[in-house]
Amino acid sequence: MKSIDQYHKWVEWSDEDHVYIGKCPDLITGIHGDNPTELYAELCEVVDDVIHHFESEGRPLPTPHVRPMHEIA
Repeated sequence: MKSIDQYHKWVEWSDEDHVYIGKCPDLITGIHGDNPTELYAELCEVVDDVIHHFESEGRPLPTPHVRPMHEIA
């Protein structure tokens, strides 16, 4: 598994801010934008950059804690 795949990433609409918010709370606080598809791609790039930064400094990656919720039928 690639390092980026262990971190949960998502985009959601913010009624308060009137923009889409891209989140990956185990690594970054968030980014925002108007187009959810473009924002998710940008979010993945930012998360990948953060991972490479940790690796370049020889620092261990934070343990992923945020996981997607699954509906129970």
